[in-house]
Amino acid sequence: MIKQQLLKITLLVLIFLMSTGVMAKDFAKELAIFNGYLGTWESNFAVAEGQAPVFDVSRWERVLNGKALRTLHSINEGEYGGESIIFYDTTKQALVFYYFTTANFHTTGTLEIIDENTFAAYEDVTGNENGITQVKSVSKLLGDKMMVSTSYLKNGEWTKEQSRTYTRSNKTVVFK
Repeated sequence: MIKQQLLKITLLVLIFLMSTGVMAKDFAKELAIFNGYLGTWESNFAVAEGQAPVFDVSRWERVLNGKALRTLHSINEGEYGGESIIFYDTTKQALVFYYFTTANFHTTGTLEIIDENTFAAYEDVTGNENGITQVKSVSKLLGDKMMVSTSYLKNGEWTKEQSRTYTRSNKTVVFK
């Protein structure tokens, strides 16, 4: 009887650990920085008075047996969205990514690891109708918050840096 109860408790603990990701496989070592970023995040962007709110939901997940990171995000429940795949390119000896959008443009880029919680992204943009040809951003994980600062090369000039704070979320990324 006691053995059966211990077996049931052990089984429940294992199921709990597996469901919370504690026993999940790790990323490839080059992607280890992203372990803390996994999960869903949300941010309300700062907008000028009188402008419609801008709300972003982003999900970060380990894919391809830990050889890649996939991010999905949607703004205002599907008005705009995108998906990235980040992986370590052994030929370039660098973290690279591809980002595809619902607005008919895409980007390619590289990531630079700054420290154990911070990385910078450098993107080349193809097909953007607003004159944006490059993007640079810095993301920093601060516990249950993520700070993202972004600047755009638009019509040959860099825009003023925009900063956003993301918090953990239970919301869903939505595509229309």
